Amino acid sequence: MKVAIAGGTGFVGKHLTDYYLKKKASIVVISRQKKRSDNPLIRHTTWSELETNILPLVGVDAIINLAGESINQRWTDEAKERILKSRLDAVERVSSIIERLEKKPVLINASGISIYGTSEADIFTEESELQVNDFLSKVVDQWEMAAEHIPDTRVVLLRVGIVLGNDGGAFPKMALPFKLGVGGRVGSGKQVLSWIHINDICRLIDWCIENEDIEGPVNATAPHAVTNDEFGRALAKAMRRPYLFPVPAFVMKLMFGELSELLLKGQRVIPLVAINNQFQYRFPSIDLALRDLVGGNKVVRK
Repeated sequence: MKVAIAGGTGFVGKHLTDYYLKKKASIVVISRQKKRSDNPLIRHTTWSELETNILPLVGVDAIINLAGESINQRWTDEAKERILKSRLDAVERVSSIIERLEKKPVLINASGISIYGTSEADIFTEESELQVNDFLSKVVDQWEMAAEHIPDTRVVLLRVGIVLGNDGGAFPKMALPFKLGVGGRVGSGKQVLSWIHINDICRLIDWCIENEDIEGPVNATAPHAVTNDEFGRALAKAMRRPYLFPVPAFVMKLMFGELSELLLKGQRVIPLVAINNQFQYRFPSIDLALRDLVGGNKVVRK
């Protein structure tokens, strides 16, 4: 098997590379700057190199597009423009690559569950009506429209929730107050967190590649979303720390600006496609996931 990972140097990309190394797959990592690898199974290339030479991607079975400017920054007008542009540019480059490849690979295009909008009461599946009414939902909507119109290839629109892992993403920051003994709910605590363990998202991506009937939207979340309060209590229990100090919503708004919406609002997203097609989660519940992460157990990546 041969896979290309755009954004392969990021949090999920590094874990995905490690996952495919375990499977002895051939991996091409696409990034903005040239890097080197001592592993014969890994080849690095850049977007600029691929503009004139697609030889590194000849014979690739899948392109996994994780590329895009981080949303974990204050959302100034300039930052918003970079966040959107980076995603549309990456899709345009991937489209150009696929057009020039004789053998068309499947495209796994990672976007986000933000496309569903926010709600404390509603439940969202891949069949739900989209609520494109805020910055992130508009970004994801444009991102997905660009990807799904790439001709002659199977496209999976991977709508990613909060990915939990010890070495990147949101979890280390979420866990820090609890390590210091000052953890508690954020805002009302009623906002829903739709999450997925880093091991399960790697396995889900591979599952989407292997199952040729899977295309279109796929929610990359665990089957059991939790409220912020439930998450905090589970984390406090796993870390054996108190659950005492709530963080008021206005403090989050002062600290993070518009970005605070990610922590103060949420949506209950169900991975209906994965469930209906018998994808087997290793970490379906938040207790199992946090026990693995906090306990320091090595994640088995098969």
